[in-house]
Amino acid sequence: MIRDSEEPGHSLKKSLGPWSLTALGIGAVIGSGIFTVIGTAMAGQKFDVPSIRDTPLAHYLIHHTAMAGRPGAGPALALSLVLVAIVCVFTGLCYAELASMIPIAGSAYTYTYATLGELTAWIIGWDLILEYAFSNMSVSVGFAAHIVDLLDWFGLHPPAKWISPAFLPTGLQDLSGRDIYQSGWHYGFNIPAFLVVMLLTVILVRGIRESARTNNVLVLIKTAAILVFVFAGASFIKPHYWHPFMPNGWTGVLTGGSIIFFTYIGFDSVSTAAEESKNPQKDIPFGIIASLAVCAVLYVGVALVLLGMMKYTTFASGAAADAPVAYALKELGTHPVFQSVIIIGALTGMLSSLLVFQYGQTRIWFAMSRDGLLPRLFSAVHSRYKTPHWSTWIAGAAVGLPAGLVDIGDAADLSNIGTLFAFVLVSLGVIVLRRRQPERHRGFRVPFVPLFPLISVVLCAGLMTGLTVITWIRFFLWLALGLVVYVFYSRRHSEFSQHKTVKPRS
Repeated sequence: MIRDSEEPGHSLKKSLGPWSLTALGIGAVIGSGIFTVIGTAMAGQKFDVPSIRDTPLAHYLIHHTAMAGRPGAGPALALSLVLVAIVCVFTGLCYAELASMIPIAGSAYTYTYATLGELTAWIIGWDLILEYAFSNMSVSVGFAAHIVDLLDWFGLHPPAKWISPAFLPTGLQDLSGRDIYQSGWHYGFNIPAFLVVMLLTVILVRGIRESARTNNVLVLIKTAAILVFVFAGASFIKPHYWHPFMPNGWTGVLTGGSIIFFTYIGFDSVSTAAEESKNPQKDIPFGIIASLAVCAVLYVGVALVLLGMMKYTTFASGAAADAPVAYALKELGTHPVFQSVIIIGALTGMLSSLLVFQYGQTRIWFAMSRDGLLPRLFSAVHSRYKTPHWSTWIAGAAVGLPAGLVDIGDAADLSNIGTLFAFVLVSLGVIVLRRRQPERHRGFRVPFVPLFPLISVVLCAGLMTGLTVITWIRFFLWLALGLVVYVFYSRRHSEFSQHKTVKPRS
């Protein structure tokens, strides 16, 4: 695999140091989640299934499964964030060891290929396509919504057909809550969501150094915005809002963790940059652990301040659930400057998250193509910029066009289950390689193997149980589609298949 990564025309330029890798991790982890989904994790989530509500199936689902809803963590969300960070640390250690051994683009896909074989690698690669694509579609739509809010502040109101997708399952509303369109199909395209993806695609094609510099600036801006909120909101804290601390017990804490989990998943994007790192054996582990530590501190700080500003039940629905940080500042009458800083922070958070996840997605496609599981076009490298340009353009179109045409809604929940599944396989991969190749040099070693990797597996599996039934169904349908693609294309074109067809010399 390392030899293939050095093949002319299919190798990447090494230009990233430890701090750029750390910024990549922070750029991916601190995205829109801290400004949006944190409200749902605090107050909980209820599901409505009117089409089947009066049937025996509905009765069973509502009373015996997660479709009835998910209890919020309340003030204990701070504890949920710490627990999720601990889960990610155990998994991050496993990523760090494999990245130091296999400094190749592809992240969990590459590690699984080296430890558990081609079929399992295909499954996880296909799973990562789901994770990255749906996550970025969701973030780009959220970015477009914040852009519309920002334009509204300046008295600019673009036509609804330019800022809404062609299909609206729940209708489009303006800032006052008035329906602009009824549900269903209409003539429209979410131009801001499409343009932001294509703009970042151009940056990614130009080169990893330019992309890293852009990300570094965005990370500084959004980190400053979070610190502004923490210091500005601290003066509004009323300690009685922190009681009761665990209104739904440990069930609420674990469920809140499963809801907020996707905000942490970006650290695995650091490992996708292994092939473009100057010293991957040392810098990749540093980038993963450092980015997790920084983000955990920032997340817990935001949660404690926000939960001290208003009662957690306030964030159950409406604008309080969609943009809890901005809502709290507005309702408590903070200075407009603070409110504008938060909007800018949310926008830069989404931009950096989109940038890093689009980067990670193209590197996974690049690795899969180099192994023959995807067409060779995906691993072609630009002669001047030394980036997988075709893979980057195709990824941009694959995310930007659906984001412009369709409101994907809760399909973004698939990012959670896809990531947790990848984490489980990476953790198992550490155990497998320790047994099969104990003598191979490791720039970083997970302590207490197999205990720590097994803890990672158990904790990730536990978080997966907090996901909804419909998410599991969608996940298995996606994997089934992937197996069809593997049987009819990937298995026939993979390197292993080609090697098998070569007859030995007499």
